[in-house]
Amino acid sequence: MKNLFPDHQPPEEDTTGEAPGGIWVQETPILCKYEKRRGKPITILEGYTGAEDDFSALARELKTTLGVGGSVKDGTIIIQGDYRDRIMDILKQKGFKTKRVGG
Repeated sequence: MKNLFPDHQPPEEDTTGEAPGGIWVQETPILCKYEKRRGKPITILEGYTGAEDDFSALARELKTTLGVGGSVKDGTIIIQGDYRDRIMDILKQKGFKTKRVGG
């Protein structure tokens, strides 16, 4: 392409509001809850206002980092097990604000 357009300069990407991984970082905190369903502990994350693709990418990254299962349903991330502290640390490193709700 340089041979065809030698003077072309690609536009610089504006990454305001994006974390290094390309996920949109919001101003309002993500709520991190703990519940028990059918006697088993789960961690629920909700309150993300970005794109659904970014939310599922965030869920995928959290699950692989923690080495646990989980799912994304109706705008919430459900992680199997009580990982509130570790999840909140990971999200803070990415630039998110988090708020611990319940116990």
